[in-house]
Amino acid sequence: MTPGTGRGTTRRTVLAGAAALGAAVTLPLTLTSGAAHAAVGDAAALRARWHTLLTGGAGLDLADERIAAAVARTGRAATTAATGLDPARAEGLFPDLTSTTLSNHVTTSFKRLATIATAWAVPGTPQYGDAALGDLLLAGIDWMLTHRYGPEHTRFDNDWDWEIGSALALNDASVLLYDVLGTERLARITEAVRHYTPDPNLWRADRQIATGANRVWISTVVAVNSVLRDDGDALTRVRDALSDVEGSGANSVLAFNDRADGSAGTGEGFYSDGSFLQHYKHPYNGGYGKELLNNLSRLLNLLAGTGWAVTDPDLDNVRGWVDDGFDPLLARGDVMASVCGREIARPSKQGHASAQTVIEAVVRLIPSFPGATADRFTALVKQWIAEDTYRDFLAVTDLASLVAARRILDSPVPARGPLVAHKQHPRMDKAAHHRPSFALGISAYSSRIYNYESIQNENLHGWHLSDGMVLLYTDDLGHYSEDYWPTVDPARLPGTTVVAGRPADAAGQRTTSTADWAGGTALPGTTLGAYGMELRAYGSSLRGLKSWFCLDDVIACVGSGITADAGPVETVVENRKLRDPHATLLVDGRAAPADAGWSAQLDGVRWLHAEGTGGYVFPKPATLRGLREERTATWREINLKYGTDTPVTRPYLTLWQDHGAAPDGAGYFWLQAPAASAARTRQWAAAPPVELVSDSTAVHAVRRCADGLLAANFWTAGTAQELTADGPASVLVRADGRTVTVALSDPTQLRSSVVMDLARRGLTVVAADPGVSATSTGRGIRITADTANRHGATLNLTLKRS
Repeated sequence: MTPGTGRGTTRRTVLAGAAALGAAVTLPLTLTSGAAHAAVGDAAALRARWHTLLTGGAGLDLADERIAAAVARTGRAATTAATGLDPARAEGLFPDLTSTTLSNHVTTSFKRLATIATAWAVPGTPQYGDAALGDLLLAGIDWMLTHRYGPEHTRFDNDWDWEIGSALALNDASVLLYDVLGTERLARITEAVRHYTPDPNLWRADRQIATGANRVWISTVVAVNSVLRDDGDALTRVRDALSDVEGSGANSVLAFNDRADGSAGTGEGFYSDGSFLQHYKHPYNGGYGKELLNNLSRLLNLLAGTGWAVTDPDLDNVRGWVDDGFDPLLARGDVMASVCGREIARPSKQGHASAQTVIEAVVRLIPSFPGATADRFTALVKQWIAEDTYRDFLAVTDLASLVAARRILDSPVPARGPLVAHKQHPRMDKAAHHRPSFALGISAYSSRIYNYESIQNENLHGWHLSDGMVLLYTDDLGHYSEDYWPTVDPARLPGTTVVAGRPADAAGQRTTSTADWAGGTALPGTTLGAYGMELRAYGSSLRGLKSWFCLDDVIACVGSGITADAGPVETVVENRKLRDPHATLLVDGRAAPADAGWSAQLDGVRWLHAEGTGGYVFPKPATLRGLREERTATWREINLKYGTDTPVTRPYLTLWQDHGAAPDGAGYFWLQAPAASAARTRQWAAAPPVELVSDSTAVHAVRRCADGLLAANFWTAGTAQELTADGPASVLVRADGRTVTVALSDPTQLRSSVVMDLARRGLTVVAADPGVSATSTGRGIRITADTANRHGATLNLTLKRS
C-alpha cells in the first residue's frame, strides 16, 4: 500500500512516528492520477490499527476490574442489539427497523450489526469467536446489501445516513469480520460504500463540496474503505481532503475560518476564538464540532507514522480547538447546551454523553502532540474525568479509550484543576463564565448567527434558545440531564425575555436577528466580563436591551427598552429542574410553600434564595411571579425522529417578572449569586456588592463597590459616569493600585473604530494592544481603538496614574 505523489505544492508539518508525532518539517503535498497498489502487509497493519480502535486491541487484561467490566458491557450491548435479528425476515432485518422511507432505519441496522461484531471480536465476551454468530452476522450484512444498501437501491430520506452513518457502521463491521468475509462479499461491501461515498471532498446525491464535520466524516468513510480495498491512492486523497488540496485549501477543515492571511474559509468549522459553526451559522461545538474532533482523532491515529500521515501545518490549530473551543464549554462533564444545536432534543445525547466524545477524542490526540501540549492535554483529561462525578467516564467509554485513559490517569502529570475563567466566543454570540463553585453560559444571537436549528423533525421547541438564555451549572451535575429538555417549559427558559405563549413547532428556526449588537468584553486573566444583546424577537414586535455583567461570583442582570405592540411579556429570572422537589424557596427570608402547584405573585421582593441553586438580589424591590409544578412530557414532543413516547415527569421552580401586556420601555435589574448560601444572599441584599449606574436605552452600566470597577454596554453614543463612548461599545475599567486596565470591544462587529473618553486625569499609557492608542484631554484621556476586522474581539489598554 504505497503513498501517492503528484502535482502541486503546499507546506506541511510532518508528524513522524505512530506513538510520538510532531517533528516539524516541510514537504511537498501532491496528488497522482495513477493507482498506488500497496503490499498486503501495509493494509493488514492499518486494518489491525482500526481493529484496535474498535476493540482495545490484543492483550486486554481481563483480570483488571475496569477492563472486565467494559468487556461485559460490550457483550451486553451486543445481546441487546441482536434482539430480533433474523435474515429470513422479508420486511426488515430487525422487526422495529422495517421502514423504506426513514433512512435512519438503515443506519441503525448497520450500527446494530457493528455492535454485535464488536463483541464477536473481543475476547472475554459471550459472543467472542462464536461461529454461529459469525454466520448470522454475515447473513445480516448480505440481507442489507440485497434489500437496502448498494448500487441497485434508490436512496431515500437523509443523505447523511447513506453516505456517512450506514457507511461508517458497515466499514467497522467489515474490519471486525474481515477474516471471515470472503473475497466476493468484501468486494460487494466496498462497492456499496463507494457507490454512496466515492470521494472524500464531495457528498450528497448532487455531489456538493463537503465542509466542516461532514468532510471529516466522509474522509473517514473513504479511508477505512480504502484500507479494506488496499488502495493507497485513495488514502492519499483522504489525507489531502482534510486540507482541501484539490480546492487550494478553500475547504480545509484544519485551517481556521478566520485565517491570518485574511482569506475566507467555508464559514463552517472552527474559528480562532474557539467558535465552531456548522450549517452555515449554527453554533455547534457540542454537536458537529465534537464529531469533527472525534473522527479526526481516529483518522490521525489510523494514518500516523505512515506515508499518509497528515502533515499540514494547520494541524497545529487543533491545540486551539481543545483549549478554546471545548474546555470553556464543558461544565463538570456537561457540554453547554447552547452549542449543541438540535442534539439537545435527542434522549441519547443527555447524561454527559457529548462530553464523553470530547474526552475520547482528546485521549486519542495526545500522542499526536508530544511535549508540553501532551502534558497539558493529559492534565485536562485527568480533570475532566475526575470532576464528572455524575457519569463515570471509565464505566461508559469504549475499550480502546479505557485502555488509553488508564495510562493517562497513571501518568505523573497532575490534573489541571477546576477551570476558573471568563471566555467569550464573538464568532458565535456565546459566553461562558467559570468560577470554583459554578459555571454559567449565556446564549445570544444576532444578524451573524442563527437562533436555533430544527431540521429532520428535531428540536421542535427550541424557539428561545438564543433569546438571552442563561444556563447555570452547579453541583447538581444531572440538572440538564434526566429529561430536562422535553419537560422544561420552552417558553420560559432562564434569562430570556419573551412574549408569553407557544409558537408552532420549529417556528423561526434558522433565523438571524435584524440586530447587530451581541457580544461583549472580557478582562484578560480574570473572571470579569461584560456581555449583552439587542433582542429583536422572531415572530413578534418584542424589542429589548439585555446585559449580563459577570463580576466573579455575582452576575448583574440589566434590561431596558422592553417594548412590544401586543401580548404579555416576561423576563425569566430562573427556571430550575429541582433535584429535591421540596427545595426551599426563601422570599425575603420567609419560606414559600413547597407544594407542587404553588403559584403566587411576590410583591416588593428584595431577595430570593433557592436551595441548591443560589441567590437573587433585587436592589430595587421587584414584583415577581413564582410557580412550582410537576411537568410531564415525552421526548417525541420535541423530536419526532428519535424521540420516545414514554411520558416523563420532573419538578420545576420558575420565577419571572411580568412586564404586562404590550409594555413600553419596561426593564429589570437583579444580581444573580449562583451557589451562594442564604446567609450570603441576605447579606448582599442588605449591602448590594454591585450598584446600578445606568439602565437607559443608551447604556447599561454597573459599578462594583469593593474596587470601583466600572462595566458598561453602550448601545449608542452615551455617558456612564466617567466613561463616554462615541457609539456602540462594551467596556470594562478596573483600577488596581496605580494601574488602570481598560478592555473594550465593538459587539456590533461593524465599526471601524471605537472612541472612548475616560474622565480620569494623570494617566499615562503603559501597554496597549495593536491598534489601541490614547491621548490626553482636558478632563482625562481619550482612547481610540481600531476595531475594523476584529470581529468583536476584546482590545486592551494598561494605564498608570502619575
